[in-house]
Amino acid sequence: MNYTYLLRCRDGSLYCGWTNRLEERLKAHNEGKGAKYTRSRRPVELIYYEEFPTKEQAMSREYAIKRLTRAGKLRLISDWKRETDHDG
Repeated sequence: MNYTYLLRCRDGSLYCGWTNRLEERLKAHNEGKGAKYTRSRRPVELIYYEEFPTKEQAMSREYAIKRLTRAGKLRLISDWKRETDHDG
């Protein structure tokens, strides 16, 4: 399975990425081995994710989410949590 995900960083900023190993990727971000952006903004918290059967679909969704405004991303997270009962 492939995932597109959003993280909330310590400074309140949001980071979007994709992976095929969500738990390992989150651990890597929090160990400073993830993206350069998150390295200085640890700890990070997983606040949103979607599953896709292919890498290409996950990457395409990542691109679409990155083009959203911050308000759009927060709305996406809020709607997702309400619809799916995710605790975050």
